[in-house]
Amino acid sequence: MGLARFGRRSSGDREASPNLYVANCGPAVGLSHDAIAAVFSRFGQVQGVFPADDTGARVIVSFSQESFAKAALEAMNGRPCPDLAGRALHIRYSMLQQHSIANESFLVSLMASELGIDGLYLWHDFVSAEEERELLAAIDDRPWTCLAKRRVQHYGYEFCYQTRNVDTRKHLGGLPPFMSAILKRISSLSDLDNATNIVLDQLTVNEYPPGVGLSPHIDTHSAFEGLIFSLSLAGPCIMEFRRYLGGAWLPKGVADTEREDSDNHPNVIRKSIFLPPRSILLLSDEARYAWHHYIPHHKIDIVNDSAIRRASRRVSFTLRKVRTGPCECEYPQHCDSQK
Repeated sequence: MGLARFGRRSSGDREASPNLYVANCGPAVGLSHDAIAAVFSRFGQVQGVFPADDTGARVIVSFSQESFAKAALEAMNGRPCPDLAGRALHIRYSMLQQHSIANESFLVSLMASELGIDGLYLWHDFVSAEEERELLAAIDDRPWTCLAKRRVQHYGYEFCYQTRNVDTRKHLGGLPPFMSAILKRISSLSDLDNATNIVLDQLTVNEYPPGVGLSPHIDTHSAFEGLIFSLSLAGPCIMEFRRYLGGAWLPKGVADTEREDSDNHPNVIRKSIFLPPRSILLLSDEARYAWHHYIPHHKIDIVNDSAIRRASRRVSFTLRKVRTGPCECEYPQHCDSQK
């Protein structure tokens, strides 16, 4: 989720700004951005209200002129505001550090069709609440492998995070019995052509604590075939998709953690979707081969003016088909088989 990136200044600083950092104010405390804008617009034209961070309780109010911001600060700082639930607002000037506000605020889609990414699908309520409980109980009865920030389980083939690939010589056996109904349901998806021919033989289960996400990446082309399913259980999250135009945008060997700070890349397209519990996401075609996907490391997600707190855990079931030969996709700039 894009956040406005600003630095805070004391209200006593000589250098004013048209931007105000406002604490104790935002969706997490029951105040919509529209309501905030309406109140602050009494002092002059408001260009926008944006999340200041991922708490949902602090915003940036951007005026068209410094004089409007000064008037608002002097009138409202430290005083209860009857039109904003009586909250006492803590206000400081804020100076833009890196990005323009227009590029930092974008809608979070609820449906995959709204993103316009070829090959991206999302089915809500793919499993029932009872099936969700049974799946979580099944994995909790099995051993976990602990990574730095999350726990994982692998079935079929183990995914190696160092190489971002699998060793096809080390088969762990078939997928577990608790996945049988899920696999059968995937094969019956009416939205997909030739769904009955879908074969999936690798499962990775990830458990994410609050605030833990996933670095931007494209699943290695040579490792897996063209369909990647991800079932979300227990908690919601936002998934962001990034398309870097003009070919491979970072040289080989650049760590994924560096990609998270590359929002100022001049040719990036960013789109986000909300993944509710019990939904299943499919990456295929362009969505699978050419778009980086990323889960922001937030404890609270701002979804179109609503603050949605991450649950105590989010568990994803990622189902894939291990590739046995080189990838011959239409996106060679992203393909390790064709470089």
